[in-house]
Amino acid sequence: MPEYPTEAHARAADEITRFFAARPETDAVLLVNSCARGLATPDSCLDLLVLGDPALEPAWETFAAESDAVAELARTGRWAEVHLDVDRCDFEPEPFSGGTFDAFDWLELRVGNAVAYSHPLFERGDRYRRLRERWLPFYGESLRAERLPAACRFVDGRLDRIPWYVERGLWFQALDSLHWAVRGFLRALHVERRVYPISYDKWIEEQVAGKLGLPELFERPPGLFEIAELRSDELARKASALRALTDAYLPVESRT
Repeated sequence: MPEYPTEAHARAADEITRFFAARPETDAVLLVNSCARGLATPDSCLDLLVLGDPALEPAWETFAAESDAVAELARTGRWAEVHLDVDRCDFEPEPFSGGTFDAFDWLELRVGNAVAYSHPLFERGDRYRRLRERWLPFYGESLRAERLPAACRFVDGRLDRIPWYVERGLWFQALDSLHWAVRGFLRALHVERRVYPISYDKWIEEQVAGKLGLPELFERPPGLFEIAELRSDELARKASALRALTDAYLPVESRT
Protein backbone atom coordinates (compact mmCIF):
# COMPACT_ATOMS: atom_id res chain seq x y z
CA MET A 1 0.00 0.00 0.00
CA PRO A 2 1.23 3.55 -0.69
CA GLU A 3 2.66 5.31 2.33
CA TYR A 4 4.60 8.55 2.66
CA PRO A 5 7.52 8.44 5.10
CA THR A 6 7.21 12.14 6.07
CA GLU A 7 4.71 14.97 5.91
CA ALA A 8 7.06 16.71 3.49
CA HIS A 9 6.74 13.81 1.03
CA ALA A 10 2.95 13.93 1.36
CA ARG A 11 2.76 17.71 0.91
CA ALA A 12 5.01 17.69 -2.14
CA ALA A 13 3.01 14.87 -3.73
CA ASP A 14 -0.24 16.76 -3.12
CA GLU A 15 1.01 20.06 -4.58
CA ILE A 16 2.59 18.40 -7.61
CA THR A 17 -0.59 16.42 -8.25
CA ARG A 18 -2.70 19.59 -8.14
CA PHE A 19 -0.27 21.31 -10.51
CA PHE A 20 -0.59 18.61 -13.15
CA ALA A 21 -4.33 18.03 -12.60
CA ALA A 22 -4.93 21.65 -13.62
CA ARG A 23 -3.42 20.97 -17.05
CA PRO A 24 -5.56 19.23 -19.68
CA GLU A 25 -2.50 17.52 -21.20
CA THR A 26 -2.30 15.34 -18.07
CA ASP A 27 -3.99 11.92 -18.16
CA ALA A 28 -2.81 10.69 -14.76
CA VAL A 29 -0.35 11.32 -11.95
CA LEU A 30 1.08 8.09 -10.55
CA LEU A 31 3.03 7.47 -7.37
CA VAL A 32 5.72 4.91 -8.17
CA ASN A 33 8.62 2.99 -6.60
CA SER A 34 9.21 2.89 -2.84
CA CYS A 35 6.42 5.23 -1.73
CA ALA A 36 3.90 3.37 -3.89
CA ARG A 37 4.87 0.09 -2.20
CA GLY A 38 4.99 1.57 1.32
CA LEU A 39 8.75 1.04 1.68
CA ALA A 40 10.16 4.58 1.58
CA THR A 41 12.18 6.16 4.38
CA PRO A 42 12.69 9.86 5.19
CA ASP A 43 15.82 9.78 3.00
CA SER A 44 13.94 8.37 0.00
CA CYS A 45 13.05 10.19 -3.19
CA LEU A 46 9.48 11.01 -4.07
CA ASP A 47 9.06 9.20 -7.39
CA LEU A 48 6.20 10.26 -9.65
CA LEU A 49 5.19 9.39 -13.19
CA VAL A 50 2.91 11.69 -15.14
CA LEU A 51 0.99 10.12 -18.00
CA GLY A 52 0.71 12.90 -20.51
CA ASP A 53 2.32 15.10 -23.09
CA PRO A 54 6.11 15.55 -22.60
CA ALA A 55 5.54 19.19 -23.58
CA LEU A 56 4.52 19.63 -19.92
CA GLU A 57 8.14 19.33 -18.79
CA PRO A 58 9.21 23.00 -19.11
CA ALA A 59 6.23 24.15 -17.02
CA TRP A 60 7.01 21.46 -14.46
CA GLU A 61 10.64 22.55 -14.21
CA THR A 62 9.54 26.13 -13.54
CA PHE A 63 7.06 25.00 -10.91
CA ALA A 64 9.63 22.76 -9.20
CA ALA A 65 12.17 25.57 -9.01
CA GLU A 66 9.64 27.86 -7.29
CA SER A 67 7.75 25.37 -5.10
CA ASP A 68 8.16 25.65 -1.32
CA ALA A 69 6.94 22.05 -0.96
CA VAL A 70 9.63 20.72 -3.31
CA ALA A 71 12.29 22.75 -1.48
CA GLU A 72 11.07 21.52 1.92
CA LEU A 73 11.25 17.93 0.75
CA ALA A 74 14.89 18.39 -0.28
CA ARG A 75 15.70 19.42 3.31
CA THR A 76 13.99 16.38 4.81
CA GLY A 77 16.54 13.67 4.06
CA ARG A 78 19.85 12.98 2.35
CA TRP A 79 18.29 12.00 -1.00
CA ALA A 80 14.75 13.20 -0.45
CA GLU A 81 14.07 14.95 -3.73
CA VAL A 82 11.47 14.68 -6.45
CA HIS A 83 12.11 12.30 -9.33
CA LEU A 84 9.40 12.95 -11.89
CA ASP A 85 9.00 11.74 -15.46
CA VAL A 86 6.41 12.80 -18.01
CA ASP A 87 5.78 9.94 -20.41
CA ARG A 88 3.07 8.69 -22.75
CA CYS A 89 3.97 5.12 -21.71
CA ASP A 90 3.50 3.66 -25.18
CA PHE A 91 5.79 0.75 -24.19
CA GLU A 92 6.86 -0.32 -27.66
CA PRO A 93 9.13 -3.38 -27.33
CA GLU A 94 12.51 -2.91 -28.98
CA PRO A 95 13.34 -5.53 -31.61
CA PHE A 96 16.01 -8.06 -30.70
CA SER A 97 18.87 -8.67 -33.11
CA GLY A 98 18.76 -12.43 -32.56
CA GLY A 99 22.40 -12.64 -31.45
CA THR A 100 23.81 -13.74 -28.12
CA PHE A 101 24.91 -10.30 -26.96
CA ASP A 102 21.77 -8.23 -27.43
CA ALA A 103 21.49 -4.79 -25.88
CA PHE A 104 19.61 -4.93 -22.60
CA ASP A 105 15.92 -4.10 -22.91
CA TRP A 106 13.97 -2.51 -20.05
CA LEU A 107 10.38 -3.16 -21.14
CA GLU A 108 9.39 -5.42 -18.24
CA LEU A 109 10.88 -3.04 -15.69
CA ARG A 110 9.14 0.00 -17.19
CA VAL A 111 5.76 -1.70 -17.35
CA GLY A 112 6.11 -3.12 -13.86
CA ASN A 113 6.83 0.17 -12.15
CA ALA A 114 4.47 2.29 -14.26
CA VAL A 115 1.49 -0.05 -14.37
CA ALA A 116 1.73 -3.06 -12.06
CA TYR A 117 3.16 -1.37 -8.96
CA SER A 118 2.00 2.24 -9.29
CA HIS A 119 -0.69 4.05 -7.32
CA PRO A 120 -2.84 6.71 -9.06
CA LEU A 121 -3.02 10.10 -7.35
CA PHE A 122 -5.05 11.66 -10.17
CA GLU A 123 -6.78 10.31 -13.27
CA ARG A 124 -8.47 12.02 -16.19
CA GLY A 125 -10.10 9.85 -18.80
CA ASP A 126 -9.33 6.15 -19.17
CA ARG A 127 -5.70 6.03 -20.28
CA TYR A 128 -4.38 4.51 -17.05
CA ARG A 129 -7.20 1.97 -17.00
CA ARG A 130 -6.51 0.99 -20.60
CA LEU A 131 -2.81 0.54 -19.83
CA ARG A 132 -3.68 -1.81 -17.00
CA GLU A 133 -6.12 -3.75 -19.16
CA ARG A 134 -3.50 -4.16 -21.88
CA TRP A 135 -0.47 -5.09 -19.76
CA LEU A 136 -1.85 -6.86 -16.68
CA PRO A 137 -1.50 -9.40 -15.23
CA PHE A 138 1.30 -9.90 -17.80
CA TYR A 139 1.76 -9.25 -21.49
CA GLY A 140 0.50 -11.70 -24.10
CA GLU A 141 1.96 -15.09 -24.92
CA SER A 142 3.05 -14.15 -28.44
CA LEU A 143 5.26 -11.36 -27.10
CA ARG A 144 6.48 -13.56 -24.27
CA ALA A 145 7.41 -16.31 -26.76
CA GLU A 146 9.69 -13.78 -28.47
CA ARG A 147 11.17 -12.13 -25.40
CA LEU A 148 11.90 -15.12 -23.17
CA PRO A 149 14.41 -16.83 -25.51
CA ALA A 150 15.99 -13.44 -26.22
CA ALA A 151 16.35 -12.79 -22.48
CA CYS A 152 18.03 -16.18 -22.07
CA ARG A 153 20.37 -15.51 -25.01
CA PHE A 154 21.47 -12.30 -23.32
CA VAL A 155 22.51 -14.21 -20.19
CA ASP A 156 24.31 -16.89 -22.22
CA GLY A 157 26.12 -14.24 -24.26
CA ARG A 158 27.44 -12.48 -21.17
CA LEU A 159 28.48 -15.73 -19.50
CA ASP A 160 30.21 -17.05 -22.63
CA ARG A 161 32.55 -14.08 -22.65
CA ILE A 162 33.64 -14.14 -19.01
CA PRO A 163 36.24 -16.97 -19.33
CA TRP A 164 37.64 -15.25 -22.43
CA TYR A 165 37.96 -11.95 -20.56
CA VAL A 166 39.66 -13.73 -17.66
CA GLU A 167 42.16 -15.42 -19.99
CA ARG A 168 43.08 -12.00 -21.38
CA GLY A 169 43.41 -10.41 -17.94
CA LEU A 170 40.35 -8.19 -18.47
CA TRP A 171 39.23 -8.55 -14.87
CA PHE A 172 36.95 -5.54 -14.66
CA GLN A 173 35.29 -6.35 -17.96
CA ALA A 174 34.65 -9.87 -16.70
CA LEU A 175 33.17 -8.48 -13.48
CA ASP A 176 30.95 -6.10 -15.46
CA SER A 177 29.71 -8.99 -17.60
CA LEU A 178 28.91 -10.97 -14.45
CA HIS A 179 26.81 -8.07 -13.15
CA TRP A 180 24.91 -7.87 -16.43
CA ALA A 181 24.44 -11.63 -16.54
CA VAL A 182 22.81 -11.52 -13.09
CA ARG A 183 20.52 -8.69 -14.21
CA GLY A 184 19.67 -10.70 -17.31
CA PHE A 185 18.99 -13.81 -15.24
CA LEU A 186 16.57 -11.86 -13.04
CA ARG A 187 14.83 -10.48 -16.13
CA ALA A 188 14.51 -13.93 -17.70
CA LEU A 189 13.18 -15.40 -14.44
CA HIS A 190 10.44 -12.78 -14.30
CA VAL A 191 9.45 -13.33 -17.92
CA GLU A 192 9.46 -17.10 -17.48
CA ARG A 193 7.16 -16.80 -14.44
CA ARG A 194 4.99 -14.02 -15.91
CA VAL A 195 5.76 -11.52 -13.13
CA TYR A 196 6.85 -7.93 -13.70
CA PRO A 197 10.13 -6.95 -11.98
CA ILE A 198 10.69 -3.96 -9.73
CA SER A 199 14.45 -3.60 -10.13
CA TYR A 200 17.45 -5.69 -11.16
CA ASP A 201 19.84 -4.32 -8.53
CA LYS A 202 17.71 -3.69 -5.41
CA TRP A 203 14.70 -5.18 -3.62
CA ILE A 204 16.00 -8.58 -4.73
CA GLU A 205 14.62 -10.48 -1.72
CA GLU A 206 11.18 -8.89 -2.17
CA GLN A 207 11.15 -10.03 -5.77
CA VAL A 208 12.88 -13.42 -5.76
CA ALA A 209 11.68 -14.79 -2.43
CA GLY A 210 8.35 -12.96 -2.46
CA LYS A 211 6.91 -12.26 -5.88
CA LEU A 212 8.62 -15.16 -7.66
CA GLY A 213 8.16 -17.54 -4.72
CA LEU A 214 11.78 -18.76 -4.80
CA PRO A 215 13.18 -18.19 -1.29
CA GLU A 216 15.88 -20.82 -1.80
CA LEU A 217 17.17 -19.02 -4.89
CA PHE A 218 17.50 -15.70 -3.07
CA GLU A 219 20.37 -17.14 -1.04
CA ARG A 220 22.44 -17.86 -4.18
CA PRO A 221 23.09 -14.59 -6.13
CA PRO A 222 24.91 -12.74 -3.30
CA GLY A 223 27.58 -15.44 -3.30
CA LEU A 224 28.33 -14.71 -6.95
CA PHE A 225 29.84 -11.39 -5.88
CA GLU A 226 31.87 -12.66 -2.93
CA ILE A 227 35.20 -12.56 -4.74
CA ALA A 228 38.43 -13.23 -2.86
CA GLU A 229 40.87 -12.65 -5.73
CA LEU A 230 39.79 -10.63 -8.75
CA ARG A 231 42.94 -11.41 -10.73
CA SER A 232 42.37 -15.15 -10.93
CA ASP A 233 40.03 -17.63 -12.58
CA GLU A 234 37.49 -17.03 -9.81
CA LEU A 235 35.20 -14.98 -12.06
CA ALA A 236 35.13 -17.83 -14.57
CA ARG A 237 34.01 -20.14 -11.76
CA LYS A 238 31.32 -17.64 -10.79
CA ALA A 239 30.11 -17.64 -14.39
CA SER A 240 29.87 -21.44 -14.25
CA ALA A 241 27.85 -21.20 -11.03
CA LEU A 242 25.41 -18.73 -12.59
CA ARG A 243 25.08 -20.92 -15.68
CA ALA A 244 24.12 -23.80 -13.41
CA LEU A 245 21.37 -21.61 -11.91
CA THR A 246 20.06 -20.70 -15.35
CA ASP A 247 19.99 -24.38 -16.29
CA ALA A 248 18.09 -25.20 -13.10
CA TYR A 249 15.54 -22.38 -13.16
CA LEU A 250 15.03 -21.67 -16.86
CA PRO A 251 13.71 -24.76 -18.65
CA VAL A 252 15.35 -25.78 -21.91
CA GLU A 253 12.18 -24.98 -23.85
CA SER A 254 12.38 -21.39 -22.55
CA ARG A 255 15.77 -20.87 -24.15
CA THR A 256 15.09 -21.77 -27.78
